[in-house]
Amino acid sequence: MKPATFISALLFLMAFTGHSQDTLRTRIPLIGETAPSFTAESTNGALTFPDNNNSKWTILFSHPADFTPVCSSEILELAAMQEDFEKLNTRLMVISTDAVSSHIEWIKSLESVKYKGKETNKIKFPLISDKNLSISRKYGMLQTSASSTKDVRGVFIINPEDKIAAIFFYPLNIGRNMDEIKRTLIALQTAEKYNVLIPANWTPGQDVMIPSPKTSADAEKLMKQKSSDLQYLTWYIWFRKLP
Repeated sequence: MKPATFISALLFLMAFTGHSQDTLRTRIPLIGETAPSFTAESTNGALTFPDNNNSKWTILFSHPADFTPVCSSEILELAAMQEDFEKLNTRLMVISTDAVSSHIEWIKSLESVKYKGKETNKIKFPLISDKNLSISRKYGMLQTSASSTKDVRGVFIINPEDKIAAIFFYPLNIGRNMDEIKRTLIALQTAEKYNVLIPANWTPGQDVMIPSPKTSADAEKLMKQKSSDLQYLTWYIWFRKLP
């Protein structure tokens, strides 16, 4: 092979490999996989995830930039609900691609806003700086075809074992439903605690579901129990009341 041809082939291979690595770095971690670790600066100081506090759930929110209208409404809603999440043994973490100094000014501004007639709230959860986009890439929040950070709009619910439990992605112009994220968190915790299934449109306090009997004989055994806590619609759809 001629030197010029060899060099061209080598450059092509390096470019292809680099593209492949970028694609891997931006792959969304899937449900059940270990949440990517990171260390970064935040409005609450240096932060490392995961840390030694493995007893808590974590919800990681991401934003493309500070002082944006939709993201600001989301931060305000989170601030109003932060005590609810604390009672659910869950910490909130927000990343944005701006610097910590910008995050601090954004927080100061938001803490003076009375959103939807509510009282102002002190924002206790950290806003994390991701200026180099390393966290965004680890969590697949930058599309390989994107040329900006506008796609950094993900939500990851992470269980105490640091495994991804649920994922949400929203477009830039649509605000995230914090009540739905909270409902999903409660559903995940309920399913784990009682080893049950969660039906469509479930809200806390409603009946849950149990796995379908594997055989008709198993279904007949359940029917013979005549338990007031169990109800069936057909042999493969069973509901259960929680304690």
